[in-house]
Amino acid sequence: MKPVSVPLPIVTQSQASGRECASHRHAAIRPSRMSVKRFAVLLVVQALILVHIAHWIAAGTTLAPIEPSESMETLKYGTVTVGAIFFLIALASTAIFGRWFCGWGCHVLMLQDGCAVLLKRLGLRPREFRSRLLRWIPLALALYMFVWPVVYRFGIAPFIQPDLQPMQLSWRLTLDDYWATFPGWLVGIPFLLVCGGLTIWFLGNKGYCTYACPYGGFFAPVDELAVGRIRVNDACEGCGHCTAVCTSNVRVHEEVALHKMVIDPGCMKCMDCVSVCPNNALSFGFGKPAVSVASETRASRSWDLTWAGEWSLLAAALLGFYSVYFPFSDGIGKVTLPLLFASGLAACFAFMAWKSSQIVRRVPSGFHRINFVRQGRIARAGIAWVALTGILGLGLCANLATNVSAWMAFRSDSMVRVPESLVFSSDRSPIDPRTVVSAESAIAWYRRTLPATSGGLAVLQPSQDQILLRMVFLHGVLAQWDEAEALLQRRLAVSENEVFVLLLARVWTSMGRTERTVEWLMEQSRRNPSWVGVPEELIGILVRDGRNVEAIGWAREASSRPDAPVTLNNRLAALLIRQGAVDEVEEGLRIAKATQIREPDNPSLLGVVGLGEIRLGRVDAAVPLLERAIELAPNDPALHEIIAEALEMRGELERAQYHRDRSGELRFGARAE
Repeated sequence: MKPVSVPLPIVTQSQASGRECASHRHAAIRPSRMSVKRFAVLLVVQALILVHIAHWIAAGTTLAPIEPSESMETLKYGTVTVGAIFFLIALASTAIFGRWFCGWGCHVLMLQDGCAVLLKRLGLRPREFRSRLLRWIPLALALYMFVWPVVYRFGIAPFIQPDLQPMQLSWRLTLDDYWATFPGWLVGIPFLLVCGGLTIWFLGNKGYCTYACPYGGFFAPVDELAVGRIRVNDACEGCGHCTAVCTSNVRVHEEVALHKMVIDPGCMKCMDCVSVCPNNALSFGFGKPAVSVASETRASRSWDLTWAGEWSLLAAALLGFYSVYFPFSDGIGKVTLPLLFASGLAACFAFMAWKSSQIVRRVPSGFHRINFVRQGRIARAGIAWVALTGILGLGLCANLATNVSAWMAFRSDSMVRVPESLVFSSDRSPIDPRTVVSAESAIAWYRRTLPATSGGLAVLQPSQDQILLRMVFLHGVLAQWDEAEALLQRRLAVSENEVFVLLLARVWTSMGRTERTVEWLMEQSRRNPSWVGVPEELIGILVRDGRNVEAIGWAREASSRPDAPVTLNNRLAALLIRQGAVDEVEEGLRIAKATQIREPDNPSLLGVVGLGEIRLGRVDAAVPLLERAIELAPNDPALHEIIAEALEMRGELERAQYHRDRSGELRFGARAE
């Protein structure tokens, strides 16, 4: 049977506002009582979200976010979350009552409806954008979020991850950090503006729901199974009031005329059509589901694009999506947005690209009340639109290139398996040629991820620190110390940072500039007394250089500062015990024991106290401490060395030899890695 359509009676502006009506029986389209009720329910939803956040702030722990995307944790790892439970309930209820949650419980939909009302008051009524292919994007995203993890976990991972752990059921219903899985304000506010406002302005009412929401990708097909639907009785006159007020772009009058019910999965059960029906012919009721209606009897639809245009539009949407959401790598250097934001941005960019193509081809077109092309001439507004689309497209392409470069850098970098202790060491062993090639390749790709002002491709690069750290390390692997030093000097010229100060000190030490390093670290430590790593590094350099007296003196100075961390006291105690005279050993032991009271299970501290007891000849007191330390840190080679010394002094040579052998195994294994 050929698809049919039912014409919609023409309702003029004056009729829609209440002065006249297309139907001769009734004078006006009456206001929807359900709009007010639904808005009140959505306000309650917002209030509950605020109460949820307030409870977390007050109690420090709260119920985990009621967010459907949390279901991914369940599918990947077997961790049952509140979001997964909620999503299952929402899907199950949709299979009965239809797509109700989108209309009555979604905070993003509330934002879209609010934006639609605001645009209407400005005299702008968004026109529905009708694309065949883009309507499949929500389902594709839903399959990626909720089906692909299962396919990968059970169909792929067992063959490529030999150490894959079996999935174990666990629960995570509460948490201490409410914002752990949410983006910050810098992403959240633009997300609301794009996905709540821009999608409506460009794509029409419920634009985000139609073309970008992955949850709707599942709600829409499940709605086909629902027995609860908008249904009609014989009192319907076909006046079209229902279609006129529908904010979900459903041709209600046409569907009830053909099927005696609404079968469009875009129907979100807002109930506006029921509320405004002049004959009370519409109602929500139970009966046969939409899936029972044969496809050939369904109403025909018109679309805005040809098939060639559809495929071009899809290409633009994919470019926009993968430019800002790049799931193919965990490496640093990516500039990526949350999936829900990326999908909305991609849909808007696709629309802009479609409009631009119309303008370039001089097809008569416009946007709301703005003319782009008229009588074959492109208006200034059309030129501005094309220019804006081109700039945005170039930025997206640059971001995609940046993300691909970050992916390639990550792949090459992961092949460089040289420990940092061997890179920044005077006792360097030759580097494997394949490691050299991988390091050179990683550096080249990392350079491309830097901002354009630094010779890279990135348009947006909030932080370069992680990239610079990896580049310095890789230059160190290649013994390219001048390049590493230049990178660090440029970074420190912007602002002081302890991590980069320490790294520059190690680079200078590797270059043989020990004295300069010592002086510079002393200066940095005095200027930044709260830093811990710098004095630790300085003390380590002095000890390695045999300057024990200077090391002890510097440790005394650093640990005497008002805000000195406990670790510096421990470092001083260890120095006094290892390098000092008898009275200094006693002093170090007193410092270490005072700290041990606060940290009784600190294995390093237990080792220092045990060594102090050995130095004072109290071997029997040392052994139990060292045994406890090894129990807490069995893979610390230094602890095995110390207890071996104590056991030799007690004449337990066999046990002492065991610990010496174990220490050698641990040190050799760490070096080999």
